[in-house]
Amino acid sequence: MSATELAVQDVNASLRLAQPKLPRWAPALVGVLAVAAAGLPALLLGWGVVPWLILAGVVFLVALPLWSLAVENRRAAVDRLMTSLVWTTFGIAMIPLIWLIWTVVKNGASVISVEFLTYDMRNIIGPGGGIYHALLGTLLVTGAAALISVPVGLFAAIYLVEYGKGSRLATWVTFLVDVMTGIPSIVAGLFALALFVLIFGPEIRLGFGGSVALSLLMIPVVVRSTEEMLRLVPDDLREASYALGVPKWRTITKVVLPTSLGGIITGVMLAVARVIGETAPLLVVAGKTDSVNLNLFSERMTTLPVYIYYQFTQPGIAPAGTGGEAPGIARAWGAALVLIAIVMVLNLIARIVGKIYAPKKG
Repeated sequence: MSATELAVQDVNASLRLAQPKLPRWAPALVGVLAVAAAGLPALLLGWGVVPWLILAGVVFLVALPLWSLAVENRRAAVDRLMTSLVWTTFGIAMIPLIWLIWTVVKNGASVISVEFLTYDMRNIIGPGGGIYHALLGTLLVTGAAALISVPVGLFAAIYLVEYGKGSRLATWVTFLVDVMTGIPSIVAGLFALALFVLIFGPEIRLGFGGSVALSLLMIPVVVRSTEEMLRLVPDDLREASYALGVPKWRTITKVVLPTSLGGIITGVMLAVARVIGETAPLLVVAGKTDSVNLNLFSERMTTLPVYIYYQFTQPGIAPAGTGGEAPGIARAWGAALVLIAIVMVLNLIARIVGKIYAPKKG
């Protein structure tokens, strides 16, 4: 081979764009080897599963980037390191969520039955009874809170985005909304209790008071989510409407709101899911009852969070000679499972509605 041909080969090699790459199954292989390598000290030192997995994760995070650095290049090694860190942190974040769901399902699934969902706790001392009264109370109290919060939050967000840009009042409203977002739920319950005590007297406890307390927690979420959705609407759509002579209020109702409707509905559903599990304000102002009460403006009303609290704190007495736990514990787990299912359904509805009403692309 001549010197010219050798020189051409060297130039081609230096100009080659394709770099060596690890195979697609490289992360899986490294993961299996990391688990095996961490298993040896785990067996010798008598470690449990958790330390074994932690050591395997550390070995994986070190071995895969080093292999990539040796075969590929420094840039690819850093990319694999950061990708591995992201997936590792995601897995760590999922562990408590999966553990929580598994624990609730394991302890509560055996309690779920037609009787549990359709009976209340009236005159129930030992086993038996159900969550019917608490389930209806949750739906009524949360629904009334949504009826209060959605119009107030929606109109407040419209003012902040469409009418109050740069004004001092809008600045103060935004500041107060941010402050309300962080207030403890018990403070909202005490405020609602103080309000109704001033009007009706010190013995007042009713479901509508719980709705008012929940609305104080829900309004800031609705305002902030709606405000962000309205800001995402392009100003070109507004200007095109104004150019056609359409007044501002009609532009908002016919252009701005329909464009952002999917995000607004999603924010409202997430706000409902956020307050449906509140316990402290309802303990304070809505009270507790063992019977069905469908009147928000009369007498006490029990919700699922309050029901769970009292079943855990006052579980009753375990049947003699069985060695089992008190019946209230099982009922509390069952109610917790139903509450989680309701929250999951609300989130799924929010996702579906958001996709249906999302602006069409293309």
